[in-house]
Amino acid sequence: MIPYGRQSIDASDIAAVEKVLASNYLTSGPAVTDFEEGVADYVGAKFAVSFTSATAALHAACAVIDLTATDTVVTSPLSFIASANCARYVGAQPGLADIDPHTYNINLDLVSIDARAVIPVHYAGLPVELSNFSREGRWVIEDASHALGARSTTEKVGALTHSDMCVFSFHPVKPITTGEGGMVTTNSAELAEKLRLLRSHGIVRDPDPNTWLYNAETLGYNYRLTDIQAALGLSQLHRLDSFISQRNEIAERYRELLADLPVTLPPAAPSGALHGYHLFAIHVAERARVFRELRQAGIGVQVHYVPVHHHGISTDIELPPGGLPNCEQVYEGLISIPIHPGLSRKDQDTVVREIRKTVVK
Repeated sequence: MIPYGRQSIDASDIAAVEKVLASNYLTSGPAVTDFEEGVADYVGAKFAVSFTSATAALHAACAVIDLTATDTVVTSPLSFIASANCARYVGAQPGLADIDPHTYNINLDLVSIDARAVIPVHYAGLPVELSNFSREGRWVIEDASHALGARSTTEKVGALTHSDMCVFSFHPVKPITTGEGGMVTTNSAELAEKLRLLRSHGIVRDPDPNTWLYNAETLGYNYRLTDIQAALGLSQLHRLDSFISQRNEIAERYRELLADLPVTLPPAAPSGALHGYHLFAIHVAERARVFRELRQAGIGVQVHYVPVHHHGISTDIELPPGGLPNCEQVYEGLISIPIHPGLSRKDQDTVVREIRKTVVK
């Protein structure tokens, strides 16, 4: 089976993890600090705080801005359920705004002025253009789980000129991996401190090295990344630009090889921006049949995503008048085909050949 995504691990990654295994630290230690500083420096943010997953990071980002049950947090319907659940975790109300059919990203013009927070999702690694979005009176938390290494027309994703926090994922199929893991970048020292407090049981330790005292000042969680994971992440970070370049090369080749087929290709990045290409999601007719036949042919296609409002848990979401027609239309034929740095030209040719067999009848 040719997977739609997978990690790329080399000898340097293994050596970095082995070094930690031979050290005095396995849980949160100096490698975590180095990884956080590395990510912050890479994206151009002042602070980066690591977590056990992007879901935990989204939860923390919502928690530190003190949302209440009367607050609505608006996100994209074309995303993993965690993008909405993070509002539920803190007792806030999730809301949805339809996508732009030209980008598959949330249409920020449709976000209600009453929204207390907005979570734009950089779908498939294509940055949401935030420069013209008014943040007045609301928080902006970027869900950049797909987009580390990508760049909008103005800055790297995570630099935060137009947002308050930005969340990254380090799941194995994402731009870089720590096995499982996530990160929040912010330019606010206050938010960074709150994030650190929340990820470690809400505990503040007495700075005196000669005392055992510590105090749980607030409700927190055990969301700490380990040094083992951080060492892998920092090693991977050194190759991130190469990974993104390879993903873009594969995507451009797909565009050439699929150009004559009856499929809709995914939105491309505008001039001056850089796509992360976490996913290469095409649109086909008769998706159920195409999906089944490709899987039977050994092509590990997937669908990203079952829209947020299609899930049973989402009965608490009041949809906009007229529903979410753009999301419904895009989702109807969406299939993610294999793309990752280790995808060989031979495997890519196999993917295209099998797609051709299924869509040309």
